[in-house]
Amino acid sequence: MSTNQANFLQSSLGKKLIMGLTGLFLISFLVVHAFINSLIFCNDGGTLFNEGSEFMAHNPVIRVVEIVLFIGIILHIVQALILTLQNNKARPVKYAVNNGKANSKWYSRSMGLLGTLLLMFLIIHLKHFWVVSRFTDEITSGEETMYGEMKEVFENPLVVIIYVLGVISLGYHLLHGFQSAFQTLGLNHPKYTPVIKAIGFWFSIIISLVFAAMPIALYMGWVK
Repeated sequence: MSTNQANFLQSSLGKKLIMGLTGLFLISFLVVHAFINSLIFCNDGGTLFNEGSEFMAHNPVIRVVEIVLFIGIILHIVQALILTLQNNKARPVKYAVNNGKANSKWYSRSMGLLGTLLLMFLIIHLKHFWVVSRFTDEITSGEETMYGEMKEVFENPLVVIIYVLGVISLGYHLLHGFQSAFQTLGLNHPKYTPVIKAIGFWFSIIISLVFAAMPIALYMGWVK
């Protein structure tokens, strides 16, 4: 990597570019994850869902993507923290009159808070499923299936509430992040921006509903 390239990546614009690229990569992962999760609604006792989970767990290509995914998550978080600190440092004294509501949505101004809540939710989610499936023999030994693990986890109403709140945070994060990622990559044009906004809005709603419906459906016994 040349000095100019290194300097660019360390600049504010470079950090935003990394945020945008990693954000789009994470969005693509959400699509795959939501599809696998939606298989529980086939109401076949978790057969298709377990097959999908088994494929994701043992396919070598998926395992490599999984490593890239974690790197992407870490980069996304680190760049978000750096940009937040830089923005705060650049404006240490708040304006006497700051009418932020006039120029942006509240969730656009609260990406730090929403991102923190999302990170807490992600840690809980990884503990419940990823750690169990990767670092214990509970699943691999045949003692339990991922679908059975899901049913057990979502028997607890408190866990269901935490997951729904986490998904709400995800939805608001996506409402801002989807369009922002494309804008950072230079796709900001009067002709295309409204389309990107509309796609981002419905993507955020649909993805959030799919993820929220899963724990609720299992807790309520709508799927067996």
